[in-house]
Amino acid sequence: MKPIELISPVDGSVYATRTPLSREAAVAVAARARAAQQGWAARPLDERIALVKAGVAALIAKKDVLVDELAWQMGRPVRFGGEFGGVNDRTNYMAEIAAETLAPHMVEDSERFTRYLARDPVGVVFIVAPWNYPYLTTINTLAPALIAGNTVVLKHASQTLLVGERLAEAFHAAGVPEDVFQNVVLDHATTEHLIGARAFNFVNFTGSVGGGQAMERAAAGTFTGLGLELGGKDPGYVRADADLDAAVDSLMDGAMYNAGQCCCGIERIYVHESLYDAFVEKSVAWVKGLALGNPFDAASTLGPMANARFAAVVRTQTAEAVAAGAQPLIDPALFPADDGGAYLAPQILVNVDHSMRVMMEESFGPVVGIMKVKDDAEAISLMNDSPYGLTCSIWTSDAEAAASIGAQIETGTVFMNRCDYLDPALCWTGCKDTGRGGSLSYLGFHAVTRPKSYHLKKVTK
Repeated sequence: MKPIELISPVDGSVYATRTPLSREAAVAVAARARAAQQGWAARPLDERIALVKAGVAALIAKKDVLVDELAWQMGRPVRFGGEFGGVNDRTNYMAEIAAETLAPHMVEDSERFTRYLARDPVGVVFIVAPWNYPYLTTINTLAPALIAGNTVVLKHASQTLLVGERLAEAFHAAGVPEDVFQNVVLDHATTEHLIGARAFNFVNFTGSVGGGQAMERAAAGTFTGLGLELGGKDPGYVRADADLDAAVDSLMDGAMYNAGQCCCGIERIYVHESLYDAFVEKSVAWVKGLALGNPFDAASTLGPMANARFAAVVRTQTAEAVAAGAQPLIDPALFPADDGGAYLAPQILVNVDHSMRVMMEESFGPVVGIMKVKDDAEAISLMNDSPYGLTCSIWTSDAEAAASIGAQIETGTVFMNRCDYLDPALCWTGCKDTGRGGSLSYLGFHAVTRPKSYHLKKVTK
């Protein structure tokens, strides 16, 4: 098998190399997961919860090492401290609601009948995780899947190969049996073979639209459940009554944090004409305050993109837009660390429109386009003019207006006066090319369980 190389965006070096499993070895992994599932599900719920929480605690105990590893693997500055607060919070919330969510729903318990709805684990859950928030995106499915009584096979992105290993080490050290949670390195062909062979009962994939389409093709005819989060082109809308400074601060952070590599990052902004000039001026000043550099430098607030080829996509989209009439407002010379490779200067574009790829296709980098709108109706039309639907961010002092606008947006989450945030009590979901399914909240447990009805007649007449 051809080895998989993890190229560090920090310096272009080969940070890690792993050899994918052969098809035979991969089939054996899935078989072990299948054999271990009933025994794991038979353990008391409290015991499963305790083991999952202990696994997370063992992971967090190594966070100082893991933060450095993350910087080497995908470039996030160490000053931000990794993802482990969110990992802990999401695990704790899912643990707190597990007993109530997974408990049988009693319809009748009389002398004649006991009728109720139960939730059974689906069996073996396969997680195909992305590199941009590699611990958080994994835990969104890993924690509820294990708590609900499933076994889990994890395949992490090649850009974050070590993350899967670290998760498995921590959970095994905490007492989760090795066959209950397995980390694997697979190539695409073996991955598709396993899915097509019904090795798994549920597949959760976070990644590109093309990757999601490949998952659907592999699962065609198997009736395997799929959860697909395939990115977005998330809009922000600044109404005339918005708090301007708050909107600038949050929306620019939402566009630039993690070098713009956030599934729910802000990629396009529509501003009411009365605030447009001031918003653009303040946004430019905000972005000019960023410091692009080595992620291990304490002064760096913007690190490299995870891979030079990802940065090339953003450069191409930006250059095309400028050639078509867009105006770039950030001089790349202000960011001398921009090396034409993974290190990419941030950019704000105006004079943009929806004929430009930078306003329609996912950029997943530190670039954002800003357009002027005259009213809510124009903003709603533009926000909906997208193949994606993950989140939208509405900035206003009127909560009723935000809810009314949100009801008209084709999206998974409506934010008012915030963005780029996951609340574990709310379902993380999307529509259109963003995919289908949902994680977190009580619905996250529904994704990794199936309903089972009990109709028990206690009499014979």
